[in-house]
Amino acid sequence: MTQTAKKKKGPRQKHVPQRTCVACRHTDAKRTLIRLVRDTDARVHIDPTGKRNGRGAYLCNDPACWDQALRRHALERALRVSALHPDDLAALEAYARTLPSVTGVK
Repeated sequence: MTQTAKKKKGPRQKHVPQRTCVACRHTDAKRTLIRLVRDTDARVHIDPTGKRNGRGAYLCNDPACWDQALRRHALERALRVSALHPDDLAALEAYARTLPSVTGVK
C-alpha cells in the first residue's frame, strides 16, 4: 500500500445506538425514540431517561405508532407480559394523545 492510498487519520465518528419501533419497525437513533420499560412487578412505564432497569421496548414519537402498538398488542409481546395493567394502558393512551401528529411518511 502506498502512502497516498492509506486512509487519512482523523477524529473517529461517534457511535449512535440504533433501536427499532415495535409498531412500524422503523429503525432510528435511540434518543429519538421513546422507551417503555417493564419493571419487576410487570408494570409498564414510560422511561424518558432510557436508563431504568427492566425490559425495554421502543416506539416512535408518532401517535399512529402508539395506537397500532396498543391495538395489535405489540407492547405485550415486546415486553413479555400477558396483558397490560388497566392503569398502565390508560396512562399510555393518555401519553399518546399528547404527542404531536406526524403527517410525514417514514
